Amino acid sequence: MQLEQWATELRALMDEWVDSGYLSEGDLFIVGCSTSEVAGETIGTAGSEEIAAFIFEELQRLKEKTGISLCFQCCEHLNRAIVMEKETMERKQLEQVTVRPVREAGSAMAAYAYSHLNEPVVVESIQADAGMDIGETMIGMHLKQVAVPLRFSKKYVGHARVTHARTRPKLIGGSRAVYPE
Repeated sequence: MQLEQWATELRALMDEWVDSGYLSEGDLFIVGCSTSEVAGETIGTAGSEEIAAFIFEELQRLKEKTGISLCFQCCEHLNRAIVMEKETMERKQLEQVTVRPVREAGSAMAAYAYSHLNEPVVVESIQADAGMDIGETMIGMHLKQVAVPLRFSKKYVGHARVTHARTRPKLIGGSRAVYPE
């Protein structure tokens, strides 16, 4: 029953992303996720494939509706490397690294994604257009400048606090500059 409730909470967040208009086809969307935190445990202590599965499913739905490219952040044991589709890596001209995330080193979410993407690869870093952090896993290092926090109506999935961000180009030019709306 808890998993169903948590999936419903996440689905509502995905709907807010779709409705926000912030995502465009081809955008890199970074996901940091502690399945342990979703379950109410300390980050890194109780990784769950079941939780990763429903999160992955909802993220795939977001991808289908918006055309984004999903990127999954590994945990600190893999220096927060990124799991993504090979096609995305090639399109963005990123360099592949050699590692396979597992629950104990990489995170349950990244390991699940690696096992369920079509052609998974791992890269060391990216500059994403937007992202979602489930359980305070610190995705900021993989967002483009300038990150803009988003305030969606739902703030939790399970027990994990969820933070969202999009990015925008830097404003330059000073006091006489004119910026588009």
